Amino acid sequence: MATWRRDGRLSGPQRLCCAGLAGALSLSLTAPLELLTVLAQVGTWHCGRGLLGAGRSLCRTEGVRALWKGNLTACLRLCPYSALQLAASRRLVILFTDELGHISHWRAIIAGSLAGMVATVVTYPTDLIKTRLIVQNRLEPSYEGILHAFYKIYHQEGLLALYRGVTPAILGAVPFSAGSFFVYINLDKIWQEPIVCFTPLQNFINGCVAAGVAQTLSFPFETVKRKMQAQSPWLPHCGTVDVHFTGMADCFRQTMKNKGVLGLWSGLTPSLLKIVPYFGVMFSTFEFCKRVCLYRNGYIESPLSYKLTPGVDQSLLPQELRELKHLRRENFEPRKSAVEN
Repeated sequence: MATWRRDGRLSGPQRLCCAGLAGALSLSLTAPLELLTVLAQVGTWHCGRGLLGAGRSLCRTEGVRALWKGNLTACLRLCPYSALQLAASRRLVILFTDELGHISHWRAIIAGSLAGMVATVVTYPTDLIKTRLIVQNRLEPSYEGILHAFYKIYHQEGLLALYRGVTPAILGAVPFSAGSFFVYINLDKIWQEPIVCFTPLQNFINGCVAAGVAQTLSFPFETVKRKMQAQSPWLPHCGTVDVHFTGMADCFRQTMKNKGVLGLWSGLTPSLLKIVPYFGVMFSTFEFCKRVCLYRNGYIESPLSYKLTPGVDQSLLPQELRELKHLRRENFEPRKSAVEN
């Protein structure tokens, strides 16, 4: 069992800002690995040259900046995605908690997965735009930017085209949740100690392992989603997709027929290589941003350390602490004497 508890010393906008900055920085630093993953999943000509060969070939043909194609879209997607996921997760966790405020690990994972599905469906068009920007040639682009891509896809292919591939994206949440649940229910056996005693390093390793297992199990759905997103008769070479298909089931069949079963896991290597730096940068950045906010709110003495401010009740909410400080200033501020008046 686990207790659902969030740090009340941060306001809602502060939590969202910390998550946004941490996510944007981690996405930007690992963007080349994400790009190589997508290219391998779609099956463009770069992917046949190996991980390093694909990167070198892309840099020679389109320049070094091509390694960050689609990254701006991914970063802009963070705020609405995080806000929706946070709001949905909060509602679902409250729904799944018992009278004492406890929630089991499997219920927490299910709540997080459902919240992720809600956020994915609502913000899905931005994910499709990111894929289209990644697979296009930067020197001969079909889309001039994010807004132009939205406009062109909507007018050429229709509204439903912005949600092409959403079905495997939703179905992929099932093996992803199963993989996460399998790891978390065995953590105490792996470390041979209770989960509540885990150190930050252990939690970081646990997150990487859980993400790696979950991503491996759900990767075929991710591959099919990327192929469906990229394929379009309006793009050169149909979006450079290596197989042609009429729907999700046909995409599975054609991929296994032409590439073999392992073709569904094409691009898994750069995807797994991305996990450790992604989580490392995200967690460390979020922690630093959190400390800056706690320092500004008056709970700690410096953002460079975690030393608590003496005499400050850490259970107070930011608004309550500000009101208390204002009240103290009014009570202890020396009043002007009658002579001075």
